[in-house]
Amino acid sequence: MIFDGLFDDAALFPPGDAPMEVAVPAHRSLRARFADLVGPFVVAAARLDELMPYADEAAPIDVSLIAAAADLTTLDRPGVRVRAVEIPAVRTAPDARDVLKILDDVLPPEVPAYVELSWDALHVVDVLAGTRYRAKLRTGGLRADLFPAPAALADAMAACAARGIAFKCTAGLHQAIRHTDPATGFEHHGFLNVLLAAAALSADGSALIAEGHLEADYAPGVAAGIRALTPERAALARDLFISFGTCSVQEPIDDLTTLGLL
Repeated sequence: MIFDGLFDDAALFPPGDAPMEVAVPAHRSLRARFADLVGPFVVAAARLDELMPYADEAAPIDVSLIAAAADLTTLDRPGVRVRAVEIPAVRTAPDARDVLKILDDVLPPEVPAYVELSWDALHVVDVLAGTRYRAKLRTGGLRADLFPAPAALADAMAACAARGIAFKCTAGLHQAIRHTDPATGFEHHGFLNVLLAAAALSADGSALIAEGHLEADYAPGVAAGIRALTPERAALARDLFISFGTCSVQEPIDDLTTLGLL
């Protein structure tokens, strides 16, 4: 299905900031109820020791590990399966090349790694081209300036698509449709908008077309666009847009249910 594995569980991170003793049982419950939809549990390497009391070798927890490349000395922990690695933003091409060299040495071929692209250093995407590594795009945060404009996000997505680089998104994609948060006034991107933009780009669409999808805020229209995707177009879109981290997995699932997409 088009939404399989789309929602990475980032409950530990802002604005949710769930404590570990709450986040891990909640993640296991979500996985039990929505196994096809929910991706790995996102955790910073610095908090792995805190996670370990909740690890279970009989039922390992799948994690996406946020860590600097130099800190990836070992990925083996009993009861924990590292399904992906997320590298903090690097701003220069030489630094990015150094990161990839380390990843080549320590990452098994089956474990994907995402390198965050800083909005002031998108040229780093060129270093990822032709490698097995993926990009990570920051789509929000606790300040207004952390939310890229639709044109900027469309350009970054188009740059990834043109180079054959898959990406995930992080922060801000809590709801399906583009909207203004009434509490903060921040303009949030919608994850269905990103999915439609990815579908357009994977079909050789322009960044301008993708921008139009990102700007759409009429929920029935966006939902209709998702329903209209053929299985082939949907698969190509998901090959480009792998997943996004959300501090509340239940929230996007509820949105899809409301829109009649689940």
